[in-house]
Amino acid sequence: MDERQPQAPLRLDVVSLFPQAFHVLYALGVIGRAFKAGLAELYTHNPRDFAPGPHHKVDDSPYGGGAGMVLKPEPVFAAVESIPAGHRRRILLMCPQGRPFCQSDAQRLATDHDQLVMICGHYEGIDERIRCLADEELCVGDVVLTGGEIPAMAVINAVLRLRHGTVGQAESLRQESFCQGLLEYPHYTRPRVFRGMDVPAVLCSGDHGAVARWRQAQREQRTRQRRPELLPHPAGIMTMSGGKP
Repeated sequence: MDERQPQAPLRLDVVSLFPQAFHVLYALGVIGRAFKAGLAELYTHNPRDFAPGPHHKVDDSPYGGGAGMVLKPEPVFAAVESIPAGHRRRILLMCPQGRPFCQSDAQRLATDHDQLVMICGHYEGIDERIRCLADEELCVGDVVLTGGEIPAMAVINAVLRLRHGTVGQAESLRQESFCQGLLEYPHYTRPRVFRGMDVPAVLCSGDHGAVARWRQAQREQRTRQRRPELLPHPAGIMTMSGGKP
C-alpha cells in the first residue's frame, strides 16, 4: 500500500528561449498523465518577452572578445522576477559547470519543495551575473549541450515521477536503481525462452524468499561490476545474510 501523504500540485516554472520544447512532456506516459491529473503545473517564461526593443534582443557579444554570443542578464532577471514565488521555492540553473544531478537530488527536490524554477542557458554561455539568481546549479553529466532545455526536462521527469500519485505502485520506486545505493536487479517476462536465452529458474520457482535473495544478490553484483563507486566502502557491501558479497 502507498503510505506517502498526498501533496499539493508541484509548480514548475521554466525560463527558456525555446518553451515549445517542453510540450513533449505532456505526451510522456506517466509524466503526461501526472500533468493531466493536476499533480503538477508547468509554466514557461521566454526571456524574449522581457527584452526591450523591436527585435527583443537577448544576447550580445562577450566582453574581452571571443567566439559566440552570451545570454544577457536583463531579460533573464526580468523573467525570473515575474514568476510568483511559492513558499518552498527552489531556483535551479541548468549549466555544464553545475553539480551532476543524481537520484538523491530528485528525491530532495520532490519532497522539500513545492515550486521549482529552472533557468535554461543557451548560446556560448550566460552572463556570469545570472548565476546569483540560482539556489543551485545542476548538470546532467560531463557534456555540453546547445541549451539547458534537455537537462531541465530530465530534472522534471525525475522529480515528478517521485511525487505522490505519479507512479501507480510506490513499491516500484523503492526497488529501482540508486535506491539504497544499489542498481536495480534484472527483469524478465514472457516468453520463458527467447532465442536460446532462458529466464533464471528461481524466478519461476514460486519461492518468494529465494526470489528476494536472488534479486538482492543481483543488485549487489551489478553495482559492484558497473558502478563500484556507489558502494559504501571499497571491500563491497554486506549481503542480506550478513556476510561479505
